[in-house]
Amino acid sequence: MSHAPINLSRRQLFIHRKITDKPALPWIKEAQFTDLCTQCGACIKQCPTGIIRPSDGGFPRVDFEHGECTFCYQCAEACPEPLFLPKAEPAWHARAVIEASCLAKQNIDCRSCGDSCEPFAISFKLAVGAVAQPQINIAGCTGCGACVSVCPASAITIRNTLLGDANVTE
Repeated sequence: MSHAPINLSRRQLFIHRKITDKPALPWIKEAQFTDLCTQCGACIKQCPTGIIRPSDGGFPRVDFEHGECTFCYQCAEACPEPLFLPKAEPAWHARAVIEASCLAKQNIDCRSCGDSCEPFAISFKLAVGAVAQPQINIAGCTGCGACVSVCPASAITIRNTLLGDANVTE
């Protein structure tokens, strides 16, 4: 058995790819984030829903397992660095994506995501001989994450997406 040190930078390469498709913070200037963020925690303290948490390297990141983003802009107002776009800009280009582990896709009736979606971006398409299947209206989805923590199968993620996902409608 080798006692050679593990090259963590290579291991982080694969983890980083998974993280980068998820939004870090609303209104964040992604290109400057890691260079300018001092990890002071001001945004974490100001988040009224408690979804901003420290992640890899101590950088703040939204965690929808703890709730939803209300787009209050308090994280941006609390930040002492010029990391955030103006509130008039879109918060992010992230949307909900429903994975194959969704209970409805396993023919088990569940509509918890649709019940929690305030903009009604998640609807259910009736199917003959099967339970209604969830569909996301990409234009109506704000990426708030309200559907994530209520999903009993943990089948919903909020991530930067392209139009054309199989479970997304325009």
